Amino acid sequence: MPETSAAPSAAPAPRPATALDRLADEYVDLSVRLDPFLATSLGVPGYDAEVTDYSPAANEERTEAARTLLRRVAEVADEDAVDAVTRAALTERLGLEIERAEKRLDIAAVNNLASPLQSRDVLDQMPTDTAEDWQVIAARMEKMPRSLSSWVESLHEAAEHGVISARRQLQLGAEQARGYAAPDGFFTTFAAEAVGDDPQRERVAEAARTAAQGYLDLADALEELAPSAPEKDALGRDAYGLASRTFLGTEIDIDETYAWGIAELRSVVAEQEEVAARINERAGNGAGRSVEAAKAALRADPARVLHGTEELREWMQQLSDAAIEDLRDTHFDIPEPLRRLECRIAKTGSGGIYYTGPSEDLSRPGRMWWDVPAGTTEFHTWLETTTVYHEGVPGHHLQVGIQTMQASILNRWRAMMCWVSGHGEGWALYAERLMDQLGYLSDDGDRLGMLDAQRLRAGRVVLDIGLHCELPMPEDLAGSAGGEWTYDTAWDFMSAHWGVTEAEQRFELHRYLGLPGQAPSYKIGQRVWEQLRHDAEAAGTDAREFHRRALELGGLPLSVLEEALR
Repeated sequence: MPETSAAPSAAPAPRPATALDRLADEYVDLSVRLDPFLATSLGVPGYDAEVTDYSPAANEERTEAARTLLRRVAEVADEDAVDAVTRAALTERLGLEIERAEKRLDIAAVNNLASPLQSRDVLDQMPTDTAEDWQVIAARMEKMPRSLSSWVESLHEAAEHGVISARRQLQLGAEQARGYAAPDGFFTTFAAEAVGDDPQRERVAEAARTAAQGYLDLADALEELAPSAPEKDALGRDAYGLASRTFLGTEIDIDETYAWGIAELRSVVAEQEEVAARINERAGNGAGRSVEAAKAALRADPARVLHGTEELREWMQQLSDAAIEDLRDTHFDIPEPLRRLECRIAKTGSGGIYYTGPSEDLSRPGRMWWDVPAGTTEFHTWLETTTVYHEGVPGHHLQVGIQTMQASILNRWRAMMCWVSGHGEGWALYAERLMDQLGYLSDDGDRLGMLDAQRLRAGRVVLDIGLHCELPMPEDLAGSAGGEWTYDTAWDFMSAHWGVTEAEQRFELHRYLGLPGQAPSYKIGQRVWEQLRHDAEAAGTDAREFHRRALELGGLPLSVLEEALR
């Protein structure tokens, strides 16, 4: 099902909507009405003062909406190639959503990254410039306890059916909730930034206290559930296939992918040692191929250190702006509206860097966020240059922005709601390697940082599949002497391959345990993207044209992407 459209140097010329497009568009309208948090994240106006209902009845209403759409989709015929891709994507994504909902897998999931526990993240995407903006924020915060309590209702209902997250995740969730609600936590610091007169600011402060109390009540509920939760962290091989497919949109051969991940990790380590040898030789430290010694030499270089969050933000902005300017009209078609990317510092202090896409009408730009842990004041450019390319251009900003702009050619569901981790994160990791190939990481320090990221992502494939599927640890690999994957052996393995702080490493390990299949989707997705580009070039399509065609398809399950491009 090949599909093409006009080059995105400007807004795409509209394509007449088909019957299938109209069904997909109606589903978007219904979805944002049933999930106000989704509406805000997509930039759909009119719902910012509302909260999402996570009760069993509301979950069933959303699941029934997906069932109804699939039934109606089966009643209409494809009118063009775009419809063929839309049908394949809808069938795969909604079918998976229904399967998971009927097993209560999503609503029962508690983790540190992507569950209703993190609902407060939606506040980051709301306007904060005027007193009127803060009135809307206050109205939403006042209602957040209601949203969180509806989730607790569903957690209990799922537990009654034997579906409950591991005990560790419930305990960690309670800890995270209490952190949000702490006197120096997110809600207090967020409300302190409110604008307006004194009564307005006091209303915001009181709404923040209300939301914080909702999180304290949630923490109590999670701790009450913990004793009845399974102590085992591993998901198990039988269930892992569905978890993996959720984040990839395709099935993997678990044993083959595990073996590939081990081989890929070995390859990246060898490549990193070659770069380290050059850095160590220039530093004159006599450390040979030691990666740690090379990192120490880079950390000691004052020209590679940033001081304070404002200096960090300015550096992120300058680097992302330069990438957009350099790559536009050369290696990529970058539409004018996407040549604006805002770099911001997030406020929770939990760590991590992430991207939020533009609003549907592009009035809210794409944004790159750095969530700086409390007490962190120094940042190393050599380690994070590749991350800016991952989150910005040619990574998520280019990818998500082009997808958003395709609504008039595709439909709103494909342009706004079809996000698959293996496609999106795989593209961003592919973009990092691509920038190296284009010469933007020719500096050995920046290249070592990129390889550090690649090493972590390859290691994730090994750890996630190995631990959850209870496979034997690889032998003769740093941090692993064979044997059984456990929390402690996973920690040792990470210590040998993850170049992050102890706090970041702990967060990452807990993330892998709570979101089986998500972390490997980056590297597995990159593998698919690289193979697709290789196939396209072998067929005579140059890289720029391949990128244009692929990005204009929007987010897709990897199985549908492969079929659409071939």
